[in-house]
Amino acid sequence: MNPPDNPVAGQEVLSQSEVENLLAQVTELESKTAIDQPDDSKSPQSPEAVQSYDFRNPVSLSSPELRKLRLRHEELIRSLAARLSIFLRAEFTLQISQLSTITYGKFIEGLPNPGHLILFKAEPLRGICVLGIKPRLGLTMVDRVMGGPGNSVPTDRDLSEIEIALLDQVIQIIVGEWCSHWAEVPKLRPALLGHESNARFLNTAPLDSVMLALTLEAQLGECFEQIHIGFPYMTLEPLIKRMSPGIDPHLHEMSAEDAGGTQWNGALDDVQIPVTAEFPGMSMSARRLANLEVGDVLELDEDLPSRVRLRLATLPKFTGRLGTRGGKWAVEIGTVLKPVAQLAR
Repeated sequence: MNPPDNPVAGQEVLSQSEVENLLAQVTELESKTAIDQPDDSKSPQSPEAVQSYDFRNPVSLSSPELRKLRLRHEELIRSLAARLSIFLRAEFTLQISQLSTITYGKFIEGLPNPGHLILFKAEPLRGICVLGIKPRLGLTMVDRVMGGPGNSVPTDRDLSEIEIALLDQVIQIIVGEWCSHWAEVPKLRPALLGHESNARFLNTAPLDSVMLALTLEAQLGECFEQIHIGFPYMTLEPLIKRMSPGIDPHLHEMSAEDAGGTQWNGALDDVQIPVTAEFPGMSMSARRLANLEVGDVLELDEDLPSRVRLRLATLPKFTGRLGTRGGKWAVEIGTVLKPVAQLAR
């Protein structure tokens, strides 16, 4: 029995365009993912808008933040390589091998074994950081500190207490240079907490916590080894917020104020600079100078005490007024002198 040519009564026949529209709507709905909202409603989102999260390997740093951190650490290693070369009196080269976020468990698995591990903090930031170095590189640097040729030491034995104390001088430079490169927090202070020889005994953070792992390729003479540094996310979090002031309006105001003034380099804290005070000079003829005798009086201008000039080393920096304080001579700073280069213009 052949089917009727006419449609059954009560059924609507769809045109080709309407069928295509329905198929397009079904395809679009299938490509959407329903997102539950706090008010129990659902909103469709494209699969690209949904980001997966791996709870076993969480990543808390975005790509722009990692890029900023990499640029900051590239500046750091250039300055650090120069400081270590001066301290060791030998060429010391550094370059970044890797900078990434990993869990604390994976970080300690990648530390050298055998190795020399240093625990340190950047006060007042939270979290304990870890620096791992191969004993061969550490012994080579110790040999150079003691005045040796700095040749590669062909051993990976544990360091003695004296060698650890000498190597700590180099570690202090590394950690101090890292702290001084954060102008957003100018009062960071490095503090060495302890040493360890086996990463399995480290328990400074949960195994699933996020770390910023920095791997450096270091070369001193013929010795070529890696230096591993791990920073907990809680240590970097306030620094990252300072690097991205748009997140917090209060931090944005602080950054704007810091940008307007001179940024102090903490490495200059202990530099000794001689400060001298002098009166403006007076002139006299050579004959009168040759005839001066004991008891002669030289007349000076009445406003001379208010025209004292202060020098920092050999550079005139301030003018002030002469006086006394606590039974000692003193100078009250009045004005700041312009640099010579600006006066020449």
